[in-house]
Amino acid sequence: MLLWSLLVIFAAVTEQADSLTLVAPSSVFEGDSIVLKCQGEQNWKIQKMAYHKDNKELSVFKKVSDFLIQSAVLSDSGNYFCSIKGNIFLWDKRSNIVKIKVQELFQHPVLTASSFQPIEGGPVSLKCETQLSPQRLDVQLQFCFFRENQVLGSSWSSSPELQIPAMWSEDTGSYWCEAETVTHRIRKQSLQFQIHVQRIPISNVSLETRAPGGQVTEGQKLILLCSVTAGTGNVTFSWYREATGTSLGMKTQHSLSAELEIPAVKESDAGKYYCRADNGHESIQSKVVNIPVRIPVSRPVLTLRSPGAQTAVGDLLELHCEALRGSPPILYRFYHEDVTLGNSSAPSGGGAPFNLSLTAEHSGNYSCEADNGLGAQHSEAVPVSISGPDGHRRDLMTARVLWGLFGVLGFTGVVLLLYSLFHKISGESSTTNEPRADCRLNPQEFTYSSPIPKMEELQPVYVNVGSVDVDVVYSQVWSIQQPESSANIRTLLEDKDSQVIYSSVKKS
Repeated sequence: MLLWSLLVIFAAVTEQADSLTLVAPSSVFEGDSIVLKCQGEQNWKIQKMAYHKDNKELSVFKKVSDFLIQSAVLSDSGNYFCSIKGNIFLWDKRSNIVKIKVQELFQHPVLTASSFQPIEGGPVSLKCETQLSPQRLDVQLQFCFFRENQVLGSSWSSSPELQIPAMWSEDTGSYWCEAETVTHRIRKQSLQFQIHVQRIPISNVSLETRAPGGQVTEGQKLILLCSVTAGTGNVTFSWYREATGTSLGMKTQHSLSAELEIPAVKESDAGKYYCRADNGHESIQSKVVNIPVRIPVSRPVLTLRSPGAQTAVGDLLELHCEALRGSPPILYRFYHEDVTLGNSSAPSGGGAPFNLSLTAEHSGNYSCEADNGLGAQHSEAVPVSISGPDGHRRDLMTARVLWGLFGVLGFTGVVLLLYSLFHKISGESSTTNEPRADCRLNPQEFTYSSPIPKMEELQPVYVNVGSVDVDVVYSQVWSIQQPESSANIRTLLEDKDSQVIYSSVKKS
């Protein structure tokens, strides 16, 4: 009876073991979850349950449990089954074998570049190429690019392309890309590729100036532009003055040109300049450029020149205007009471004259203006007073009268000097006791040695006084103007106020 019972129980357990089944998903892609179920009677009295892959035990449970693969990968493909071991009679049973193949969600990306040997300074386009499984086209991917373990661009992006505007020699290195699902379950990396940036040597270095108005002017800003037509990489620009050979400045940048600024140019900055450029291959020098500095005119000085001490109508007045500083050519303008008279130019600098024939209306203030295109400067006003024609004639008449008086007085002095000398000589040889003749003035006894000539200016008249038989002769000297008649002569001689000078002259 006991034996029969044992046989019934064994048969029941065997029947239950034959119903052990492994349940698994039919289609699996990378990143999917895989749940394996070992199904049978739920009230089994088991000692352990195990899941196996390719005859290798994956996991063991002490009760009925599922086996979970959180995110499937390609290496999870294989043959799976489960097994249980019972508590009674220590029976052991295996489930059916289920073959699971994990499918690739997207292919490994491939990095491509517009050029793997780009010219320095040129752009490069990188692309991370991959393809989704036709059954999972709805999956979203994102991409990232790397150079020598350094992330390029803005890290992860939905775009499979990356544009690099300019490649430099320091950008040479290994590049790769990665692609992953937005759920971060699956990430794949491309193979690494070497990109070598090619550097171009410097060529055609030139120096040019940039100044307001196109000309270098004292006090204004000057820019020295050094440029090259070819050359890549970091270019070092430097500027020099030929006279000294010392560097005026230096700049290093990723550019084909650079500027050096002189904030305020001085007259001493005029001279010859050049620049050099170097990107590591060879330092190349530009041609020497001569830079002249133009000087604005200073305030001019107006000088007036006339024939006499006083300006009069009819005189030729010379106006001379001169600016002591200023680059030629200089144009001078002349003004009378702010009305333009005319202009004169100085092609080589210095001053310039302007001649004016004076009229009565030319009295007033005169000024001039200097301009060499860099700003005009005005002189101070100079006043001029012009005499009329009558006054001019009066001045001439007065001058002539004065010269006539000086002539008469000079001649009279000479006569008196000679007469005094002759009287001294005759006095020494004559007797001192001889009677002297009456020397009273008698106008009626005057005789004239010669008729009075007609003259326009003052002339002397000589008169002998005394009797003929005396050895001393007195002479009377008068200074009179030309009389209109003989009656005027007698009137003048009888005038009590007339000055009479007597001198003894030895009679021959």
